[in-house]
Amino acid sequence: MLPELTLVEQEMTRFITANTTDERLKESMLYSVEAGGKRLRPRLVLATVTAFDKPITTGAVQVAAALEMIHTYSLIHDDLPAMDNDDLRRGLPTNHKKFGEALAILAGDGLLTAAFQLISEAELPSDKTVLLLQKLAQAAGTAGMVAGQAGDIQAEDHPIPLSQLQKIHQGKTGALLTYGLLAGGILADQTDYVLERLAELGHHLGLAFQIRDDLLDVLATTEELGKTAGKDAAAAKSTYPALLGLAEAKKALATELAQAGTLLTDLAQTATFNPQALQEVVTALAL
Repeated sequence: MLPELTLVEQEMTRFITANTTDERLKESMLYSVEAGGKRLRPRLVLATVTAFDKPITTGAVQVAAALEMIHTYSLIHDDLPAMDNDDLRRGLPTNHKKFGEALAILAGDGLLTAAFQLISEAELPSDKTVLLLQKLAQAAGTAGMVAGQAGDIQAEDHPIPLSQLQKIHQGKTGALLTYGLLAGGILADQTDYVLERLAELGHHLGLAFQIRDDLLDVLATTEELGKTAGKDAAAAKSTYPALLGLAEAKKALATELAQAGTLLTDLAQTATFNPQALQEVVTALAL
């Protein structure tokens, strides 16, 4: 794992502490940020910069921290009774169980808005700052993650075609993962062509991550997941195992990972790019 992830952790805590005036709100925000997790999204930012043989700057750490803050806000809101209604996250009581629904909502709101403030103040050239803010708004918003979450809710209690499920997953999960790759490419001064390949890679990694998550909800225990297992079936959610069955869902995961591997190889042939820098992240998605 990249040692710079420690800097990401420190930056999130520093920024929230310095920019949150209400103590209880600060406590709620830090509770979820400091609960741990795979940190997959900031890892993608930093690993992509490293893959292009560029240094990890303070600005890159700040962008990675902002992305993880957005992800954490989404988890707080996902766990609310009106959404997935979960009591556990990363083996701990969910934010609303610890602080109440109202403060949990506000903690999520705070993390979302603070993330954009952090990038706006990051140690970056102004042209990169504007582009990174624009891409993050698109990824997190009503054409990305929020749209995917809306589609996910509307797909409960009735079967949907695979193409619609993929579209939901591309927004709900894939959009922020793709942003991590794109942000790394932008920070590493890559061409539009390379950024397009990174977006394709994000598409496949996003689907792979969500298929794996769907499978683990069926195959893993609550203790292994750190959240309640079997929630998808109980909520009659549209998932890969529900639509395709376990065997075909596993094949779909293998297909997405194979396509991601092909793109990593192709990138190595079109730019100064070390695919091994991202291989750890890809490997983490395999069951």
